[in-house]
Amino acid sequence: MITEAQSFNTCVQEALQKYWDMDALTDYGVQTFQYKDVARVIEKLHIIFDNCGIQHGDKVAICGRNSAKWGITFLATLTYGAVAVPILNEFHPEQIQDIVNHSEAKLLFVGDIVWPKLNPDKMPNLEGIFGINNEEYSLLVGRTEKVRYARENLNRLFGEKYPVNFRKQHIQYCVDRPDELAVLNYTSGTTSNSKGVMLPFRAMWSNYRFAADVLAVDMRPGDRVLSMLPMAHMYGLAFEFLFEFLCGVHVYFLSKTPSPAVLLGAFADIKPRLIIAVPLIIEKVVRKAVLPKLQTPAVKIALHTPFLRERVKAEVCHKLQQAFGGNFIEIVVGGAAFSQDIETVLHDINFNYTVGYGTTECAPLVGYSDWREFKQGSCGRAVHRMEVRIDSENQQNIIGEILVRGMNVMLGYYKNDEATAAALDKDGWYHTGDLGIIDAEGNIFIKGRSKNMLLGANGQNIYPEEIEDKLSALPYVTECVVIQKDQLLYGLVYSDPEEVKAGGLSDAMLEAQMEENRRMLNQAVPSYARLHAIKLMSEEFEKTPKKSIKRYKYKEYPV
Repeated sequence: MITEAQSFNTCVQEALQKYWDMDALTDYGVQTFQYKDVARVIEKLHIIFDNCGIQHGDKVAICGRNSAKWGITFLATLTYGAVAVPILNEFHPEQIQDIVNHSEAKLLFVGDIVWPKLNPDKMPNLEGIFGINNEEYSLLVGRTEKVRYARENLNRLFGEKYPVNFRKQHIQYCVDRPDELAVLNYTSGTTSNSKGVMLPFRAMWSNYRFAADVLAVDMRPGDRVLSMLPMAHMYGLAFEFLFEFLCGVHVYFLSKTPSPAVLLGAFADIKPRLIIAVPLIIEKVVRKAVLPKLQTPAVKIALHTPFLRERVKAEVCHKLQQAFGGNFIEIVVGGAAFSQDIETVLHDINFNYTVGYGTTECAPLVGYSDWREFKQGSCGRAVHRMEVRIDSENQQNIIGEILVRGMNVMLGYYKNDEATAAALDKDGWYHTGDLGIIDAEGNIFIKGRSKNMLLGANGQNIYPEEIEDKLSALPYVTECVVIQKDQLLYGLVYSDPEEVKAGGLSDAMLEAQMEENRRMLNQAVPSYARLHAIKLMSEEFEKTPKKSIKRYKYKEYPV
């Protein structure tokens, strides 16, 4: 299945030379780097690496908010021949420090918000720590003479190497091998602690090549995209940065917290050509901007009037498209489960969305279909250079574990042979831990996580995600998790205080609404999947940076 990959680093080099005078990366409202600027900063970082004594295969950690300098540091690390270790800046400081130590990183590039929370003494093996939120990568900690020399003499060393001008012809990057380690990416983990996923260059290239062949059909160099997802997570890294950068697309990084108001303003200004999103972003916009319009008496009547129905749907679809800038070919949703009631609304109004499927271990893509071919409820079909099958007797009708094999699959987990052996079998199949089926056309339907599956009193398999999807469609249920205690099922529910206040509900009225929700839900699910009670939560559920609920934190929640 795995065919020979091209050099990923060569793709970076060719993109820099091809788009030399075009805008490449922008910190929204702050600063823009053209491709030639990116190439210049990469060369300066290579000088730092070289004079710090960084060798081929050494680890370089990067931790900070999305920014142009974050992206440039990542590109510089790979094109030098070192291994990038992206770390989510939302991780707890102790977790960041543990990852730095576990990865054996020699250098750390850190953002200004993260740095004050860290304790350098807890990362004793680092030789140097550099700041990335400034013009010239300030040296925060230099433990060796080489590191201090490299930073103090950077401009002189650059000037000696390029006494006249730095030109595109000067770019000469390390050519990678397909199975060589490129990125050590630590999972955000909804069911357990982080593991270091070893991603080879072939996986990085294959994800880029798929996007270039499929997503870029309706895109041109100079088009714009907005980077909203953390680049330290593979979904955002691969499809909001690397693919676009290598295709000449101008990437904008939000320099503020992505609140709904900030996002909508940026969409209106940038008018992105492609939008990559997690379900939470889409669901919030639809619930607040679309559903209320569809539920007014006049619109309800129009939707039941044949000659008005399509006109109303088209108008609602147009307004939703305008909210996202009005210029995008499609919105690709992924990273977490998508609410079926929201998806039904989008499908019904013919909104240009699609749902993909991926895992960190596949860098990340497994499934995708263009929105015009996408089958509602699925997450696409197997992407190029990947195989997908269901570990069951009848993959169209019997739920089983989703297994994948191909060029995108990881090398294994760093320094964790036991976890690697459990995930990768002798035939090269990666056992995803996701449960699903595949229809006759190859569409993948995810039914839940094997680790989340519950066992009913009479041995029935209970998939909490299916119950949660129905529960989340009921009034005043913003987020929910289904847990099991003593063979009984309980729904943990968080209600948006603003929505509750707008509805004029007292605490007692909200409790009564939840009991009514439970009654309605129990009529719609099998007897073994009925909820015994609903417990209201006072705060939002704790989530990973890609906005998946950390389910394992609530398994033993008192009910």
